[in-house]
Amino acid sequence: MKLTINTSFQENASSQYLLILVDAEQLQQSAATYQINKFEEITTATQYKAGLNETLALVGNVPASANACLVGLGKTAELQPGKLAKVAQTIVKAAQKKFQQISVDISALPAQFHNIFALLLTQAAYAFDEFKSKKNEFVLEQINLIATDSPVTAEQLQLLQAVQTGQNLARDLGNRPGNICFPEYLAEQALALAAEYPELLKVNVLDEQQMADLGMHSFLAVSKGSDRPGRIITIEYHAERSEAPVVLVGKGITFDTGGISLKPGAGMDEMKYDMCGAASVLGTMRALCESGLDIHVVGTIAAAENMPSGKATRPGDIVTTMSGQTVEILNTDAEGRLVLCDTLTYVKRFNPALVIDIATLTGACVVALGSVLTGMFTPDDELAAELEAAGQTSFDRVWRMPVLDDYQEQLDSPFADIANIGGPKAGSVTAACFLQRFTHDYRWAHLDIAGTAWNSGTNKGATGRPVPLLMQFLANRVQKNG
Repeated sequence: MKLTINTSFQENASSQYLLILVDAEQLQQSAATYQINKFEEITTATQYKAGLNETLALVGNVPASANACLVGLGKTAELQPGKLAKVAQTIVKAAQKKFQQISVDISALPAQFHNIFALLLTQAAYAFDEFKSKKNEFVLEQINLIATDSPVTAEQLQLLQAVQTGQNLARDLGNRPGNICFPEYLAEQALALAAEYPELLKVNVLDEQQMADLGMHSFLAVSKGSDRPGRIITIEYHAERSEAPVVLVGKGITFDTGGISLKPGAGMDEMKYDMCGAASVLGTMRALCESGLDIHVVGTIAAAENMPSGKATRPGDIVTTMSGQTVEILNTDAEGRLVLCDTLTYVKRFNPALVIDIATLTGACVVALGSVLTGMFTPDDELAAELEAAGQTSFDRVWRMPVLDDYQEQLDSPFADIANIGGPKAGSVTAACFLQRFTHDYRWAHLDIAGTAWNSGTNKGATGRPVPLLMQFLANRVQKNG
């Protein structure tokens, strides 16, 4: 989706459809700006009040455009960004099957929401029909934003377009089923991306024998139950740069049955989404290539399939991690932390400036935060503040959760250095505390996206989060460092 921004509609004469956002308390201003014919007569007859997401078609009533529509914002003084998603969806739904180009006048929208609304428009334009025999017939290619005064620049729109590309890739990967998207497939996707951007990316893939040679027996305890071999995939962006990289680590459990600790059958189909952390890393790497951000980033994916079999790990088994710490595996369905802990040890070789892991890690985080906010765990106050700020800007928000030593004793094991679960209390916290034991050599944050990586129900599908958050975080870092 291409985005542009101009100060008036006249500069966008090629647009086939004009949508005008209107403040319920300033309807007359919009009428005057566009010289809408019979405005009072039409609004009186239709009882149009410009309530939130309320639309009014104006065919032949706007001299500047034969096809026009008013889209209500309600009282903009009371407007919250969360409500804008529905407005964006209404606009895209009305246009994407009919018009190649549309213009959206956002002058009535408070300036602080312009960037977010542009991003929401790109997100609303996504659809997944890869496995349907009848494909969507979407024709919308370009949205021309209009604002008499806006803080949004052409450079910011270019970044948003890159974010959209990366987020769409993350959504596509998440939506693909486990018989298509498995560990080797993720490796192939990384290699294909590097082939597309050979001057920007360098890829390395570890197979299971190489992992065994490195002592990654925690990772292998998960992957050995499947006929699909595990992979650790490393994608390095701007590898030639000398500064310490930001390292992103994505959990890539391409399907999670729970292993021997088998999950209930109801809803297990959604466990194809257990690789959405990995998908977000791949999506972010693509967005980086599209944006050209001047920063050194390493994306690492821990890809495995968690299956029950005669080779699968049993509850009570003890394994030695790459770090040398031993783990008693009390529940094989707490597998994400088992692949991540070895991967978090592995990435020390990059001498990272900081590490952020992204994982659909715990149902407990969904209980705590639902599907609105991503759980963020870090002992680093500065890093937490940077992630919170990036989340607010990108409307891909996080909520800081505790990661305190007080919780560590819940992970004590009588037989090993650590147990892989900490009991029924504070499940998302003890999961983060488990990971923390492998991150003492660098700055670290953990993002639990179990509630935000996909939607269930009638709108089932991957969200592509937290690609917007990660890209905004990296863009802010570039800006800060000059």
